[in-house]
Amino acid sequence: MYLKQRKKIIVVGGNAAGPSAAAKAKRVDPSADVFLIEAGEFISTGTCELPYVLSGEISNYKNIIFYDPESFESEKGAKVFNFHYVERIDKKGKKIIVKNLRSNTYREFEYDSLILTTGSKPKTLPALPASLKNVFTLKSVSDFLKIKNYLENNSVRNVLIIGGGYIGVESAEAFVKLGCNVTIIEKESLPFPGLEEETRRLVLEELKQNKVEFFGNIDNPKFNLQLDKVVSVNIDGRLLDFDLVLVAVGFIPNADLAVGSGLTIGAFGGIKTDNRLKTSDPNIYAAGDNIEVINRITKQPDYIPLATIAHEFGHVAGENAAGGNNKTEPVIKNIAVKVFDRVLAAVGISSVEAERAKIRFSHHSAVAPNLVKVMPASKKVFGKILYDKATDRILGANFFGGSEVTGYGDLISSLIYSKNSISALAYLNHNYTPPASPFVNILTILGRKAIKNAIL
Repeated sequence: MYLKQRKKIIVVGGNAAGPSAAAKAKRVDPSADVFLIEAGEFISTGTCELPYVLSGEISNYKNIIFYDPESFESEKGAKVFNFHYVERIDKKGKKIIVKNLRSNTYREFEYDSLILTTGSKPKTLPALPASLKNVFTLKSVSDFLKIKNYLENNSVRNVLIIGGGYIGVESAEAFVKLGCNVTIIEKESLPFPGLEEETRRLVLEELKQNKVEFFGNIDNPKFNLQLDKVVSVNIDGRLLDFDLVLVAVGFIPNADLAVGSGLTIGAFGGIKTDNRLKTSDPNIYAAGDNIEVINRITKQPDYIPLATIAHEFGHVAGENAAGGNNKTEPVIKNIAVKVFDRVLAAVGISSVEAERAKIRFSHHSAVAPNLVKVMPASKKVFGKILYDKATDRILGANFFGGSEVTGYGDLISSLIYSKNSISALAYLNHNYTPPASPFVNILTILGRKAIKNAIL
C-alpha cells in the first residue's frame, strides 16, 4: 500500500503574516507538517498597539502577545521554533539552514513549500550606531521592553523623536502621557510627509497645543555623544539636551534572506510576487511587509506596510502553499492614526502620489461640524478629496477630526474600489442622530462642491 508523503510547509517570520499563513496552511492541509520559524522570542504580537503599551493605556505588554509557541501549536497545529534564525535558503535542495540562537547550533529543514513573512525593519541613521544605550526604535515587543527597562532605570525627562510620521507622532503622545518633554525633528517642513499640506498643518497645530516641540527641515542634525549616549543635539544652532532618543524615520522591507537567495526584488526593495503570492521561485511564497503590492489606483507596484494587509495576504500565501489557488487583489491604502484628541485618516493616493503617477487630478476640501452644532461635543472636521479630472473617479482623501473620520476613510475606500465618481458623495444617504452624527455630512458637502464646480 502506497502512503502519501506528508507535505512540509515552512513559514519564516512570526509576526502578522507568518502566523496567519501557518494557521491557514494547516487548515487547508491538516496532514501537512507546518513549521513557523522566528528569530526573536515572540510570535503573533501586535505592533500598532505598541505606542499605547508605552503610554500605559494598554496596561501590560503581554496583552498584545496573542499566542506563545505552545498555545499556537496547540490551537493552530503548527510547530513553532522561536530563537531560530534562517541564515540561508538552498533553493535547489529545497531546504533552509537555520541557526538555533540559544545553542549556537545549526539545523537543516527540508520543505515542499516555503513562505517568507520576514516583515519590515526600521530605517537607521548612520550617525546613531546601535551600541548607543539611550537610542531606540519601536517596532517590536522586544523594542518596547528595552525602552521600558531604560525608563525604569534612568531619569528620563527630555525625549527626542526623529521622524514626524505615524510612529513618531503616536510615540510623542505616549511620552507626553509619561510626563516627558517631547521634541520631534523631521527632515521635511511638516509632519506626515506625503499627506496633504492642509492636513499636515492641522497635525502640527495639534502637536503644538499638546506642548510637543516640532522642528522641520532638519536634514542633518548634529548629535553630541558621551559615554555611549546621545546627550544633546544641535538643532538650527540651538544645543538641546535629551535623555532618550527614538528613531522613527520609517521602515524598509526585511528582504535580506530573499536577496541572498536570488529571488526577484522590486523597485521598493520588497520581494516581487504574483497575485497568488508566489515569488520567482515556484516553491517559495511571500507575504507581509517584506513584499511589494499592486496599488489599485495607480495599477503600479507599491510598498504599503500595514498589518491588516499582511494578515490578509498571509492567509492567501498559506492557502496556496498548501495546495490552494487563492488570489490577492490590488490594494487601496487606508490608514488611520490618533493624534492626541484628534484622529487622522488617509485613504487612496495623495497629491504627491498622483503627480508621481502622472494622473491629472483636481480636489475639493471642506470644514464642517462632526455633530450638529447645538450639541456640546460638536467639533470641526476637515476633509479633502482628490479625483481624476478625466473620469471624475475618486483617487483619495484626507480627514482630520474625531473618531468618525475612520468611517469616512472606509467609505471612501469602498467608493474607490467600486470606481465611483466624486459626485456620488452628494447622493449618499447618511444617518443622523444629534449625539453621534451631523445633520449634513462632510462627504455630502464635498460631493455638492464637485457637482457645483462641474456645472460652472
